[in-house]
Amino acid sequence: MRTLAFQMPDRGGGPTGPRIRVGRPSRRVRTLLMTLGVLAVLGMAFTMFAGFWTDWLWYRSVNYSSVFTTTLWTKIGLFFVFGLLMALAVGLNIWLAHRLRPPLSAMSMEQQNLDRYRMGIAPYKKWLLLGITSLVGLIAGASASGQWRTWLMWVNGVSFGEKDPQFKLDVSFYAFDLPWYRFLLGFGFAAAILSVIAAALTHYLYGGLRITSPGARATAAATGHLSVLIGIFVALKAVAYWLDRYGLAVKSSDFKATDNWTGLRYVDANAYLPAKTILFCIAVICALLFFATLWRRTWQLPVIGFGLMVLSAILIGGLYPAIVQKFQVQPNEQAKEAPYVEKNLKATREAYGIDGAKVTDYSGTSTTEDKSQLRDDVDATASIRIMDPNIVSPTFQQLQQIRNYYAFPNNLDVDRYARGGKEQDTVIGLRELNLAGIPKKNWINNHFRYTHGYGVVAAEGTSADPQGRPVFTESDLPSKGDLGTYEQRIYYGEKTTTYSIVGGPQKEIDYSDDSGEKTTSYQGDSGVNLSSPVNRAAYAVAFGEPQILYSGAIGDGSRILYNRTPKERVEAVAPWLTIDGDAYPAVVDGRIQWIVDAYTTTNGYPYSSRTTLGDTTADSLTATNDNRAVVAQQNQVNYIRNSVKATVDAYTGEVKLYQWDTKDPVLKTWMKAFPDTVEPKSKISGDLMAHLRYPQDLFKVQRELLTRYHVKDATTFLSGSEVWQVPDDPTNRAGNAVPPYYLSMRMPDQKEQAFSLTTTFTPNGRDNLSAFMAVDAEAGTPDYGTIRILKLPTNTTVNGPKQVQSQFNSQEDIAESIRLLRGGDSEVEYGNLLTVPLDGGLLYVEPVYVRGGGLKYPLLRKVLVTYGGETAFENTLDEALNKVFGAQGKTPPDEPPGEDEGTTPPPTSGNPTVQEALNDAQKAFDDGQKALRENDWEAYGRAQKALEEALQRAEEAQARAERGQGGGKAGSSPSPSPSPSSRGTG
Repeated sequence: MRTLAFQMPDRGGGPTGPRIRVGRPSRRVRTLLMTLGVLAVLGMAFTMFAGFWTDWLWYRSVNYSSVFTTTLWTKIGLFFVFGLLMALAVGLNIWLAHRLRPPLSAMSMEQQNLDRYRMGIAPYKKWLLLGITSLVGLIAGASASGQWRTWLMWVNGVSFGEKDPQFKLDVSFYAFDLPWYRFLLGFGFAAAILSVIAAALTHYLYGGLRITSPGARATAAATGHLSVLIGIFVALKAVAYWLDRYGLAVKSSDFKATDNWTGLRYVDANAYLPAKTILFCIAVICALLFFATLWRRTWQLPVIGFGLMVLSAILIGGLYPAIVQKFQVQPNEQAKEAPYVEKNLKATREAYGIDGAKVTDYSGTSTTEDKSQLRDDVDATASIRIMDPNIVSPTFQQLQQIRNYYAFPNNLDVDRYARGGKEQDTVIGLRELNLAGIPKKNWINNHFRYTHGYGVVAAEGTSADPQGRPVFTESDLPSKGDLGTYEQRIYYGEKTTTYSIVGGPQKEIDYSDDSGEKTTSYQGDSGVNLSSPVNRAAYAVAFGEPQILYSGAIGDGSRILYNRTPKERVEAVAPWLTIDGDAYPAVVDGRIQWIVDAYTTTNGYPYSSRTTLGDTTADSLTATNDNRAVVAQQNQVNYIRNSVKATVDAYTGEVKLYQWDTKDPVLKTWMKAFPDTVEPKSKISGDLMAHLRYPQDLFKVQRELLTRYHVKDATTFLSGSEVWQVPDDPTNRAGNAVPPYYLSMRMPDQKEQAFSLTTTFTPNGRDNLSAFMAVDAEAGTPDYGTIRILKLPTNTTVNGPKQVQSQFNSQEDIAESIRLLRGGDSEVEYGNLLTVPLDGGLLYVEPVYVRGGGLKYPLLRKVLVTYGGETAFENTLDEALNKVFGAQGKTPPDEPPGEDEGTTPPPTSGNPTVQEALNDAQKAFDDGQKALRENDWEAYGRAQKALEEALQRAEEAQARAERGQGGGKAGSSPSPSPSPSSRGTG
C-alpha cells in the first residue's frame, strides 16, 4: 500500500521537487521593465478613460446625459449579473467535480498519463479555476451587455391593446417579452453546456470518468453530477419547446405568395403546434429521468428517454408536418391556407400603417372628348415641378457657391414656402462648408478658420428663367430674399463631418464680400469646453491629434464641435430610433433647422410579414448619391411607425425630439426607459409644423408592401394575379427603383391641392401602369398620412413610366430634337418623370436638361408632356401643355402677365461682367444649335468660337469675383424685398 500511495500523488497538491535557479535580470533591467509595464497599463487605462470621458462630455453638452447614464448602467448591470451567473455556474461545477473525485484511481496507462497533468496543475489549481471562471464570465457578461435594448423593452413594455388571433396574447408579449425570454433561455443553454463540459473534463482528469481503464466507466458521484446537469439542459429544452409554440406567431418562412411570411399557416396550427406540445411533455419526462439518477445511479433509463426524445423530434417535429403539408395542404392549398392568409393580411396592413389605404378604380383614359377644356384644369390639379432637386444641384453650385469652400449636397430638397401670398413648392439647399475647397490646407485652417457654411439658397420649383436657370427666391452671400431675417451660419450639416474648435482666440472666416474677408467667433454654447487640461488630453487621445493638448490656438472659451451631421446627432441621443435616410433643412422661427424623421420598429408583431429596410428603401437616388443614405441596411422589421420628428439647429446643434405618433406603444416603452428625452407633440411650433412632411423612407417601405397587400381577400392574394411592382427609374439605366416624388397636387376625391408624395406601380413583370399612389404629406392637416391608390383596369393597357420614356425617345421629331441638343459636346439629362391624374387620364411631365459646351451645370432646355396619346416637346411647360391640349392656359389672377412659368425675367443683379458673358455664351450656344439644324457648318463654327470666347470671359470674371476684385456674385438672382410669409419666415 505504501508503494501504491507513493505512486499515486495526492489529488490535493503536487510534489515540490528540487528548485532550479535561473539567472535573474539585473535590478536596472527589472526597474526598466516594471516602469514600461506600468506606463503601458496607464496608457491603456487613459485611452479607455478618454473614450468614456469624451462620450460623457458630449452627451452632457447636448443635454442628453440621461441617455448616456441609463445606457451605461444598464450595460454594466447586465455585464456583472450575467457574467457573475455564468462564472458561478461553471466555477461551482468545476469545484463540485473536483470535490467528488475518487480517492484512488485504477492503475492503467490512461491514469498514469493523467497523473502528469494532475501533478502539473496541482500548484495552480485555484488560479486556474479563477482564470477559467473569469474568462467565461467576461465573455458571457459582454454578450449580455449587448442585450440592453431587449432588457429595457422588457422591463418598460406597455400594452399594444391588440391580441394575436391564435393564442389571444397581447402583441407586447411578442414584441417585448418573448425576445427577453429567448435570451434567458439561450443563456441557460450556454451555462448548462459549459457546465457539462467543464464538469466532464474535471471528472475525467481526476478519475471520475474513465475511457480505457478497467472497471466502471464512471463513479456514482460523477454519474449523479452529470445526470443533473444534463437533466437541467433537457428541462431547458422543454421550456424551449413551450416557447416555440408562441414563436410560431412570429416565425419567418417563405410562402408562395410572399417571402418573409410570419404567423401560423395550416401546417403550423395543425402539425407543428401539437407537435411542440407533445415534445414539451416528452422533454419534461426525460428531464425527470435524468434527475432520478441521483437515486438509481444508472444512465439506462435517461439515455433511453433522451433517445426517444430525439426520435420524437425527428418524427413528430419534422416528418409529421411534412406529411401534413404534402398530403393535406398541397392538394387543396387555397382552401386550407385562406383563413391564415386573412390573418396575415390584416396584421401586415396594421403593422405597416397601410390598413387605411383607399383603393379606388381609375379608368386611365379621359372622359372629356374636347381636350382643350382640360387645359385650365391642369393648373388647378397640380403645381408641376420642373426643377428637379436631384438634377439642379450643380446649377446651384455654379451660380450660388460663391466661394470654393462652400458646397451644396448632391440632392437638394423640396419644401413649401409662401411667395406673393401663395404657397409653392420650393427647391432648397444649404451652402455648407466644403473643406476640399479651402485655399490652403493645414490643421489651423481645417479646424479653426474654416468652421461653417453660410446661408440658404432656394428657388421656385415650378419655373425657370429664359436661360433655363432656377428662379432663385433666396440667394447671394449673405443670402437674402423671401425668407427674411434668420441665423445664416451653418455649423451642423450633412457635409460637416470633421471636428472644429471655435470660440477661442483664433478667429473664424465668416464669409467674403467685396470689402474682403469677414471674421467671426462662435457665440453658441454647443460643443465641449476645452479649458480643462484633462478635457484637452482626453480629446487629443480620442481624436489621435496631439496638437489639441498644446496648441496655442486653444484658449479661454474654446469649444470643440463634433458629431455634426443631423443623422449622427439624432442617432446618438436616441439610439433606440431608426433614422430616415434624408434629413432636410427648413427656416423655422428665424433659425435654420434640420428636420429628421425617425422610426420605431420591431420584428415581433405576430402574423405580420417582415421586410428588410435596406432593400425596400433603396432606389436610383440612394444608389448614385452619397447624401441619400439607405435606412438600417440589414434590419428586418415587421412593424414600423414614424413616431418621432427631430430637429437639429444648424447653428447651436441643439437636438429636440418630438412625439409624433402619440399612440405608438413602442415609443411609449422607450419614453418610459428614457424619461424626459422626448417632448410632447404640443411643443411643435406652428412654423415648424408647416415644414414637417411625410417621410420618404416610410413611404418606400409602405409602397413595397402594397405591391402585394393592396388586396384584402385571401383568394386573390394566393393567386398572385394582382401582384404589382415598383418600376425601375426610366431616367436611370442602372435598373434601380424609381424614387417617390414630392408634388403639390389634387387627387380625384380632393377639393384642392395638397403637398403629396407620389409613386407608380406596374404589373409584376410588365411595363404598363397598374396603379398610382399618393400620400397626403402636409403635416398638421386632417388628411395627413392618408394613402390613396388609383387602380387601373386590368383589361386595358395604360402606358407606364418606362413605356412613356420609350415613347418620348422613339418619336421621330423628339428624337431628332434630342440628337440636336446632344450636338457638339453637350449632354442631355432627363429630370423626374412626374405623373398627375387628370380627368380619368394620366398626365406625364418630364423636364429635360442640357449641359452645353463648356458649361458644367445643367440648364432646363425642354419639357416633355404627354396625355391621352398626345405628346409635346417644347421649350417651356406652358408651351408643351398648350400643344397637348390645343388651348392656351389662363394667366393666374395673382400673377401679372409675362411672369408665368418659363417666362420669368432674367436676373438683373450681380456681377454684370459675368452675367453678360453668360448671356453671350447662351446666345452663341443657341446660334450653334440653329446652325446644326440648318446644316450651316460655317455658322456653326463661328458660334462655337463665340461660345468659347464667352465662356472664357465668364471664367475670368468669376475668378476675379472670388478674389474679391470683381464686384458682385456671378449668376446671382433678383433679391426681392423680404415679405412676410406664413412659412419659413424669420
